[in-house]
Amino acid sequence: MLLAGCASKNNPLTNLRENPPNWLTPFRIDIGQGNYITESMVGQLKKGMSREQVRGTLGTPLLIDPFRNDRWDYVFKLKRGDGRQDRRRFFVQFRDDALESWGGDPLPREGGEELLPSRPAR
Repeated sequence: MLLAGCASKNNPLTNLRENPPNWLTPFRIDIGQGNYITESMVGQLKKGMSREQVRGTLGTPLLIDPFRNDRWDYVFKLKRGDGRQDRRRFFVQFRDDALESWGGDPLPREGGEELLPSRPAR
């Protein structure tokens, strides 16, 4: 007779398991992957720079296309814990091993703003 109450359909623990409140959900961290490029880094690029100079300024590219050895692609993806995603692409183009052109998505002015937590830690 006493155990009949635990098996009822209106058990609060069963409801909590099936529909947890928002404050009970796990904390998910922001995850940044790839090459984080800023306007200040791009401002240091000059036409005619060598590949090593570009690598020293922007870092090692995430993608080097084996069919187009004269182009490097820098990709950055930020997946926030709340589910929002941001993706940026930037490329540099070489001719005869000298930097010829560059471009891509709009870049942040300084580093770090996007990498800071989007909400306070609990």
